[in-house]
Amino acid sequence: MTIAPHQFDFAASRSIPAPNSFYWKRPLDIVLSILALLALSPVIIATVVMVGGTSRGRVFFCQSRVGKDGRRFAMIKFRSMYTDAEERRASLLATSDRDGTTFKMKDDPRITPVGRFIRRASIDELPQLINVLKGDMSLVGPRPALPTEVAEYPVHALERMNALPGITGIWQISGRADVSFDQMIAMDVAYVRGATIWIDVVILWRTIGAVLTARGAY
Repeated sequence: MTIAPHQFDFAASRSIPAPNSFYWKRPLDIVLSILALLALSPVIIATVVMVGGTSRGRVFFCQSRVGKDGRRFAMIKFRSMYTDAEERRASLLATSDRDGTTFKMKDDPRITPVGRFIRRASIDELPQLINVLKGDMSLVGPRPALPTEVAEYPVHALERMNALPGITGIWQISGRADVSFDQMIAMDVAYVRGATIWIDVVILWRTIGAVLTARGAY
């Protein structure tokens, strides 16, 4: 059984409330995001030049994603694909390398050469620090899904949206795209039910290693 996001009461899916209501996350997100933007500004500027100078289209790519309690927002990334990527997505769905509703391809023909590099290095995700400052996302949490993906979710998977979506999370430090759909859902639900500030700090620290090894990144 699957339910479209607009047909489901996300608040009612919270079978076990998140501890402390995540009251500590917002101050941590603001401070660390500002520090990260300042520290990574040379990388961000260089990426703007590379993306804009090697392929046609905008440097930044905004895409509708489903956030906390089913609220949609525009997630910002560096553009890593050719401008017709969304139109070509439907024709590639049958060749997805992942099970479940999430589409991923190791050799996606829509990705530009520069895009392949910034994806492997996770640089394409850096603009989402702006989403964090705006309050759409957190540094740590379940990755925000596409509306079309959420529409196919089994009911138990909706619990992952009882927290703000994150730039990184448990499954990102556990193999990213190499993790199956069911494993991703289980990890995210476990995080939502048991998150603490110390768990977030550990995930952020281990994210550095995951980025350096690029395991599961494509």
